[in-house]
Amino acid sequence: MRIVETNQALAEFLGALEGAPYLALDTEFLRDQTYYPKLCLIQVAGNVPGSGMVEGIIDPLAPGLDLTAFYQRIAQPGLIKVLHAGRQDIEIFHLQGGVLPHPLFDTQIAAMVCGFGDAASYETLARKIAHVEIDKSARFTDWSHRPLSKRQLEYALADVTHLCVIYEWMKARLEKTGRSAWVAEEVAALQDPALYRLDPELAWKRLKPRTANKRFLAILASLAAWREREAQARDIPRGRVLKDEALTEIAAHPPESAEALERIRAVPKGFANSKLGKGLMEAIAAGATAQPPEGAIADARPRRRREPSPAVVDLLKTLLRLKAETAGVAPRLIANAEDIEKLAAEDDDGVAALSGWRREVFGNDAIALRKGNLAIALENGEAVVVELEGEEE
Repeated sequence: MRIVETNQALAEFLGALEGAPYLALDTEFLRDQTYYPKLCLIQVAGNVPGSGMVEGIIDPLAPGLDLTAFYQRIAQPGLIKVLHAGRQDIEIFHLQGGVLPHPLFDTQIAAMVCGFGDAASYETLARKIAHVEIDKSARFTDWSHRPLSKRQLEYALADVTHLCVIYEWMKARLEKTGRSAWVAEEVAALQDPALYRLDPELAWKRLKPRTANKRFLAILASLAAWREREAQARDIPRGRVLKDEALTEIAAHPPESAEALERIRAVPKGFANSKLGKGLMEAIAAGATAQPPEGAIADARPRRRREPSPAVVDLLKTLLRLKAETAGVAPRLIANAEDIEKLAAEDDDGVAALSGWRREVFGNDAIALRKGNLAIALENGEAVVVELEGEEE
């Protein structure tokens, strides 16, 4: 097993991977006690023409190890980067290496197109495609501890060894079915830098406020920015500064004094009289005289022209399941709950299911069902979609 702990070893490892058309990547990190993820391991594998499988583990905690060459390699535009459920791995590469891997292939996303259902686990894909069982006994390892045992390292390396097999199988399947573009469309969202931006002024978006109350939004945005700056400065999780429910409660009923703050149930005892408490009160005061952040009103859930009928929602959900099953695609990839509710309410603006391949698979039939040109019936004990004669348009 190749363990990379020196700059010379890293250069040799990257040299051995030269010519690989793709790299399977995974990371092990810790984040439960910090704001920023602590990168502990990077697992890399590639199938090199003429050499076969080359795999290894890079130890970012090794003294003096410079990862610049690694980040330069995964920034190469001609090299496909393969990950499974890779959002957190990509965040680490972006925050620590300044790169967003491109082109990218995410096997969890591809699994939804290849008929493995919603959010298929790596273990499931390894079992069904690579025909191996993953030993989960090392799952809760403290990856910052050194030395790591052979069993722990083998567990970590397996995350990319079998990923190569999974990727090659999926690539062939997608090319055969002509659905590679479906996956590429979904993966593109993972390459948006805004997804990984840690700007305190945008921290309010994580709280997903669903109100148009300007005073509430302005104070919530000020509180969220204050908490983000404190968490970043102290390198601790946001919730260790103050939990989400405390921010929303304070924004809804802003206290005018430290004594009033102390009486809020979601605020820890003694917090109001601490240094953090003083900063929070200043954030409340700043928010009380500010305007809501740009986009906050628009992001609030708009009031629909009419509420959807629960029966219509259920019919559309049934149609979605049937069409997804026929197409061999996970329903969640085609339409989410909000899409279904908007379709049921005849509020079609911004519904992803009414564009591109989703419209072909489901959207057109959803409109037909809504117009009464399509029905769902039972046939030999199975639900089926039945076309009805509609009026000529």
